Amino acid sequence: MAASCSPWPSRAWAVARRSPSFPSLPLPSPSHQVVSWLSPSSSPSHGCRWPVAALPLGIRGGLRPLPAGASRAGAAARTRTAAVAAAASPAAADGGGKPETAAGISRTLQLGAMILVWYMLNIYFNIYNKLVLKAVPFPYTITTFQFASGSFYITLMWLLNLHPRPRLSLKQYAKILPLALIHMLGNVFTNVSLGKVAVSFTHTIKAMEPFFSVLLSVLFLGETPSILVLGSLVPIVGGVVLASMTEVSFNWIGFWSAMASNLTNQSRNVFSKKLLADKEDSLDDINLFSIMTVMAFLLSAPLMLSVEGIKFSPSYLQSAGVNIKELCVKAALAGTCFHFYQQVSYSLLARVSPVTHSVTNSLKRVVVIVSTVLFFRTPISPINALGTGVALAGVFLYSQLRKAKPKAKAA
Repeated sequence: MAASCSPWPSRAWAVARRSPSFPSLPLPSPSHQVVSWLSPSSSPSHGCRWPVAALPLGIRGGLRPLPAGASRAGAAARTRTAAVAAAASPAAADGGGKPETAAGISRTLQLGAMILVWYMLNIYFNIYNKLVLKAVPFPYTITTFQFASGSFYITLMWLLNLHPRPRLSLKQYAKILPLALIHMLGNVFTNVSLGKVAVSFTHTIKAMEPFFSVLLSVLFLGETPSILVLGSLVPIVGGVVLASMTEVSFNWIGFWSAMASNLTNQSRNVFSKKLLADKEDSLDDINLFSIMTVMAFLLSAPLMLSVEGIKFSPSYLQSAGVNIKELCVKAALAGTCFHFYQQVSYSLLARVSPVTHSVTNSLKRVVVIVSTVLFFRTPISPINALGTGVALAGVFLYSQLRKAKPKAKAA
């Protein structure tokens, strides 16, 4: 006769259900699958089999869904946890998107400070450089001194590891050498013009840089300008011609030197663009400018000696009735401003688009013209002021049209 089963499993169920912790216990239910059973042979005292361990059905295919009450409780708990985490996050504490807004304001202030420094250094360079050229009208000597000042600061930058030192091959140096020559000649022509005519007139002529930029881009880069870009060159050329006709300090040497400065400086920019686009030459803007400056100093020194000789000797300056101490201070300030305003310009170019940099450079020319006119009390006729204004307006229009050109292509 088969032994009857003991009712102890039923009593265990009853005790478990009365337990306070019962809702959280994984107790078996009728929908559970028995995993292991005690056979009568393994339990000699009883003749039936009882479940020893049970797992939820579908364990191999996924988790068994929780009851509706438990699901709602878990969802509420997760909601409370997410709310606490959101309340503790910095973004919520600061009011949502305020950190991003603060970062944008900080970047704008940084760019504004850089532009202000760029303008101030450029203004002081033109003032001190003009004063030095008035005292000693030797543009080759002054150019060499300015490149020497820049080379000193560049060497200091590399020695102090303020910027990574470049490691170039002889082939790369050979590529940079023509750029350094053009860079040197561009600054020589600028100093020649500043020594012959008013600073404001030199910068009015240098407003024709976009004209040479378009011309050289067509010849060497194969870029075809739009009709609107070509049209913006008309007020630039017309304004310069109008200002030149009424310029009190007009001088042909000063005029053509400024024009030659436009040609050489824009040639340097075009060829620099081609060099930086070459993937084989791993050079950034700062190191390219630094190497060009050092090479320009080495090239300008023999040119200075052959054309002007040594003009900064104490005996010569005393015979010319020049205050040596005052001249050296002004020359040092001009050389320092010369290097750092170009360095700040390169740093700004790395942070903004080329078009934004071009527009900012156009506004800088307006600031320099107005500042030097007020400082040197340069006489300007109404027609001269009109021509200068038309030329600068054309430069601004050119910059805006260059900005709109990529959008037209994208459309």
